[in-house]
Amino acid sequence: MKKTLLVPIILSLSLILHGQSRLDSLFPVRGLCIAAPTPAGLDSFLYFIEHELVPRHVNTLVIRIGYRYEFKKHPELIDDHALSEEDVKRIVRVCRARGIRVIPLINMLGHQSWYSDVNKLLEAYPQFNETPWVPLDAGIDSWPNKWGLYCLSYCPLHPDLHKVIFDVIDEITEVFESDAFHAGMDEVFYIGMDERCKGRDPAELFAGEVRAIHDHLSCQGKELWIWGDRLLDGKTTGMGEWDASFNNTWRAIDMIPKDVVINDWHYTRPYPTAAYFAIKGFRVITCPYRLPEVALEQLHLMESFRNSAPDAMRPRYMGIMETVWTSAENAIDQFYGRKDATHPRGGSWVETFKTIFGEINRTSPMH
Repeated sequence: MKKTLLVPIILSLSLILHGQSRLDSLFPVRGLCIAAPTPAGLDSFLYFIEHELVPRHVNTLVIRIGYRYEFKKHPELIDDHALSEEDVKRIVRVCRARGIRVIPLINMLGHQSWYSDVNKLLEAYPQFNETPWVPLDAGIDSWPNKWGLYCLSYCPLHPDLHKVIFDVIDEITEVFESDAFHAGMDEVFYIGMDERCKGRDPAELFAGEVRAIHDHLSCQGKELWIWGDRLLDGKTTGMGEWDASFNNTWRAIDMIPKDVVINDWHYTRPYPTAAYFAIKGFRVITCPYRLPEVALEQLHLMESFRNSAPDAMRPRYMGIMETVWTSAENAIDQFYGRKDATHPRGGSWVETFKTIFGEINRTSPMH
């Protein structure tokens, strides 16, 4: 090839690499959290990754897999529409080829049901239930209700619990070839209630479970990611019981390892809590959902924190991750306009995603 032909190619590659480097320096994590597809929806999911995530330079994909995988160690936990090992490997191969880090998510501690629709762990092991007296045949499907039931929790002190969930964590991180695991741990309303836990400090119980999962992963060189709401004081701050804690788990922030990665979600107001987590020593990712104007403020806050932080703190501001709270099939249909993406309380994850990634990529010389 002639030298004159090489020059524009080299210049083009240089611009691409420079643009990518600038994006990485501004927002090291540019993520999406979405449910795992069903086997029937896998091809559409892979198309979405290739044609929507890659061009927008998404580099992190948190997949809410739950128990929708064909577990070999614990087949009793396999949920409906489970992915096979080869299904997962197809996701892994596409993401790896495109430089996207994949992190599987299975809810630990809380979110063991959706109201009275019990998830596979407590269905298979009802002895792990933190509140066995709540009648799950009562058809509870709304909040608030007389039982105070939003989502069930498991008992973190049950002697047989960790053998099961550690097997699950190991198998799912192995098949996803992931160096991190997302344990959820948001909206834990039931804690410190059964006979093992009653009278114990909710903060110590919450922190103990974080440490147990963290230490198990750490021995394998893997990171723990969790949502950050239970580590915020909902009463003092006025953020309330959803964005933050009313049951005193917030004090656990001083009891857990500093290398836990905090996913700091707020969906209706741009609370500047990323700074609080960073000051406490944690790496933090801001997580918006459905309101584009709120997400833009969150994005600019993250950028401002990162730009103005002392050198020791700057790496703790890791970036931003859009969250999607519907099935992968619904989400993709909404994205392509086949279904209405408007949320009942206003906004749209699709518009939010397009807005924040449009703003992120506006800073790149590649655009």
